[in-house]
Amino acid sequence: MLTLTCEPGANRERAIAAAVSAVKRGDLVLVPTESVYALATDPFSRRGVAALLLAKQLPAGSPLPLMVPNALTVQGIASGVTSVAKSLMQAFWPGPLTLLLPAQPSLAWDLPTGLPVTVRMPIHPITLAILERTGPMIVTSANAPGQVAPHSFDEALKQVGEAASVGMNAGPLNADELPSTVIDVTGEIPKILRVGALSITLLREVVPEITE
Repeated sequence: MLTLTCEPGANRERAIAAAVSAVKRGDLVLVPTESVYALATDPFSRRGVAALLLAKQLPAGSPLPLMVPNALTVQGIASGVTSVAKSLMQAFWPGPLTLLLPAQPSLAWDLPTGLPVTVRMPIHPITLAILERTGPMIVTSANAPGQVAPHSFDEALKQVGEAASVGMNAGPLNADELPSTVIDVTGEIPKILRVGALSITLLREVVPEITE
């Protein structure tokens, strides 16, 4: 695996370019999120999806979470994006908010059909910069089955490093960061599936009708 240190300046730019090229080839890339390291790949690459499922020891057809570079991208991967969903994205993206949305039925990707898509826009500048050049990516925590999601690059390497072709070393991540709050916006009334970094009180300031 090619390990790249994500320091500011030209080196960071070269590291991002290498990660983008790897994703577009259908390789797996080790990337930082707000709190843990994750494996990322192209959801439209059969090879990439298969490699990620193998690395995580998941069965074929398992639903996988997506990250996007902006809210506009969601229109291409989800159908029936409601005004509530748009309000939540505007208020809390980029940031720790994950939305469950109806998938676009016409998409030719190697993800399960007939299931909602799980979408988030990260705030970490490295992963966000990669997304801006690749478009949507599958991004899931870089832990081996039964292991804790890694907060350090070295721990991520130990767990799943052999599966990735490029690793973005952004140093230790904030282990105290809460996971994203997950909201189902596939129906008329939004429902909180997991309370995380965004509290119910904060969410109701934007969407008063949200339920638990």
